[in-house]
Amino acid sequence: MKLFTGPLSMFGAKAQIALLEKGLAFECVMVPFDRDDNYEPKHPEVLRVNPKRQVPVLIDGDVELFDSTQIFEYLEDLAPTPPLWPAGAAARARARQLELKSDEVYFPHVVKLFGLQHDMQSPAAVAACGACARFHEVLDRLLADRDYLAGAYSYADIAFYMAHVFADRKGAGMTEGTPRLVAWRDRVGARDAVREVIGAMMGFLASAGRPVPAFLQQHLRT
Repeated sequence: MKLFTGPLSMFGAKAQIALLEKGLAFECVMVPFDRDDNYEPKHPEVLRVNPKRQVPVLIDGDVELFDSTQIFEYLEDLAPTPPLWPAGAAARARARQLELKSDEVYFPHVVKLFGLQHDMQSPAAVAACGACARFHEVLDRLLADRDYLAGAYSYADIAFYMAHVFADRKGAGMTEGTPRLVAWRDRVGARDAVREVIGAMMGFLASAGRPVPAFLQQHLRT
């Protein structure tokens, strides 16, 4: 099994964490990355498998996947233990919706901030940060009666953890106004699989002279 990803790929990191949580043997192939946040030159296997020309790409024999959510589903079918979706149709549906919202509702606001780092006081940047903050508040309320977003630790936690890492890097991090979400962040961040992946990512940032979020600087010393 091969996972093609990149040192600063949020979606690739999701897949890599999932593979580690499942205890599956795989080769991690890091594709080139340049200072303009592009994966250049494009790896030939990425180009062959993914019409979107992006990582992650997972190849397992004749199975070739290129979407992190589809990779999640494949891994759950391939290795049901330990489970990373909750039991029961309703609980799984809620967890899947949370994972979708992380990728398709929350993260697009973060993406807007990528091009606004030079003017974080602009109306567009303020609006994007505000949208992220409101999302944080919703999840903080959700955590009032549970330790993880969907009850037990799941793909929903992996997805939002990685999305919020990029939000923090771009100026839309958590605050003391969402204490339960901050505590959740610490619980997820303490997991071995998450530490391995996020540690390598933060090391890459530091080696390139880029800032590392304060709550992740501990990984530079491990």
